Amino acid sequence: MTDSIHCAAIESIPAGGWAVGVSGGADSVALLSLLRDRPDLSLHVVHLNHQTRGKASDDDAEFVRQLADRLALPHTLAIRSGVEPTLGNLPRNPSARYRAARMGLFRRVVHTHGLNGVILAHHADDLAETVLQRLLRGSTALGLVGPETRTDLDGLVLLRPLLSVRRDTLRAVLLARLLEWREDQSNASNAYFRNRVRRMLAGRPVLTAALIALHEACRRWRAWLSANAPAPGEQLPGALLRGLAPVLAQQTGRQWLHARGVPHDELRRDVVQRLLTMASDAASPAQQSFPGNILVRRRAGRLWVGQ
Repeated sequence: MTDSIHCAAIESIPAGGWAVGVSGGADSVALLSLLRDRPDLSLHVVHLNHQTRGKASDDDAEFVRQLADRLALPHTLAIRSGVEPTLGNLPRNPSARYRAARMGLFRRVVHTHGLNGVILAHHADDLAETVLQRLLRGSTALGLVGPETRTDLDGLVLLRPLLSVRRDTLRAVLLARLLEWREDQSNASNAYFRNRVRRMLAGRPVLTAALIALHEACRRWRAWLSANAPAPGEQLPGALLRGLAPVLAQQTGRQWLHARGVPHDELRRDVVQRLLTMASDAASPAQQSFPGNILVRRRAGRLWVGQ
């Protein structure tokens, strides 16, 4: 079993230096153990103490430090209050804020140590949970695309090699290798939406498989849109958007905004629709602000970014 995981997932990782996000939980400990099977990988353990669970958070960090020391791996441990002041404006939403802190820490470690990027422990059950969460929140088809095996986040490469591997399989790896891990007691709380979704999916493997298949179908749909949507230059002609099918106009606007500096996470449907309205309706404001402090102007039916 562990050999099949090694061949199917871990072997896909390019050789070289990589940071590994390790929380101390079962998934990340299993990932680190599997990565250690590759002698051509140079690993750097990274852990962010989110400081949300008092002593339990501190104990998680100490567990990761001891694990890295035992494996003779270099490591960087940081606390959220020490990372956030270096990042500037942060989201108000707690989960988005914590994610921004993690990405900021990963980016710093990768840059400081000249690494290829970061390897994360997201697996197939995480993927299904993400899709169901977004369905329940009314997401469109494009929003149902969960995390990808490889993501380039504004120059930071994120690898998720375990997206085809189930949670139970990773637990079996830990048991077979006699490895310990930390259990986050907050995962049992109904106060968190993801926990309620996880409980809903427990014991429903058919539903989990269907959600993973839905993600794949939406991923192929997004890939088709990206391949067929026009790629405008610095200026975006309103006439170009008006001549496209609505779904292609949406994708073109989305790609243009992202290329101008709007963060990927901020490219909501309403944000893109505001750009399309600006391009098609001469009565709309000729100067509008978009996420990422991007100022879009309109003149003679064309849009561009300017001060």
